[in-house]
Amino acid sequence: MGAGSSGRSYATREPATGVATQPEGSAVPAVLVQPRSPSGEGSRRPVPRHVACVMDGNGRWAQQRSLPRTSGHRAAEATVIDVIEAARSAGVEWLSLYAFSTENWRRPGEEIDFLMRLVRRVVRKHALLLHARGIRCRLLGAEDPRIPAPLAQDFADLMTLTEGNRGMTLTVAFDHGGRQDIVAAARSLIRAGVPADAVDQARFAAHLPVPDTPDVDLVIRTSGEQRISNFMLWQVAYAEWIFPPVLWPDFRAPHLLECLHEYRRRDRRFGGVAPQANGGPQR
Repeated sequence: MGAGSSGRSYATREPATGVATQPEGSAVPAVLVQPRSPSGEGSRRPVPRHVACVMDGNGRWAQQRSLPRTSGHRAAEATVIDVIEAARSAGVEWLSLYAFSTENWRRPGEEIDFLMRLVRRVVRKHALLLHARGIRCRLLGAEDPRIPAPLAQDFADLMTLTEGNRGMTLTVAFDHGGRQDIVAAARSLIRAGVPADAVDQARFAAHLPVPDTPDVDLVIRTSGEQRISNFMLWQVAYAEWIFPPVLWPDFRAPHLLECLHEYRRRDRRFGGVAPQANGGPQR
């Protein structure tokens, strides 16, 4: 990763640095949900272990209100915090948010500059809240030299601050591309001198960036668009997908819970067949 760890902690900075000593304005209401059920209990499958969100629709949200696109990005902050809290309360162990793709560099420079400033403000504003919730924060991507150094440092500080937490793991996919990660794994295998015949899926996955990330169980893409968009291509191979029509800035905890309930109703067979009541196979 491009963001190295400096060992500095948000908790020890002075207010003059711009990081509030309290997560001002970041409080979110409690969400009443059923906790994660142990596997095999109840008539429904457990809450998905790993949920990933493609946060789509900010621009259209702003356009519908005759506002600049940047207003949609700014409005998305409340959704991000609400979804993080709801996922944690529901018992989701891993949550991945697609914040900025390798393809997003093609956007107008003014919008990119705004996004970089906004992400930095959000990271610094909510770092203590995430830490207090016991959330471990990870970063997937962030290797492009165009990422401002102060933002890269804030990412590094956030990971250092939360690395000892044992609650939900929050992965921010920033400057991320699924194809880029697969190429990086292939290069890593070649550099390690692994013989071609020794490469299997497990060994390949071990060379991916952030290799301990489990496969994604559920992908939620808001705004109704139905595309993968180069997102965690290896990890979503057998994920369930849900495409709620609501735009990301309007997506809230109840929407997330609806998606979790829909997931729990689905029959995941991974290419196999489910047994019938009499013991025979069922398509």
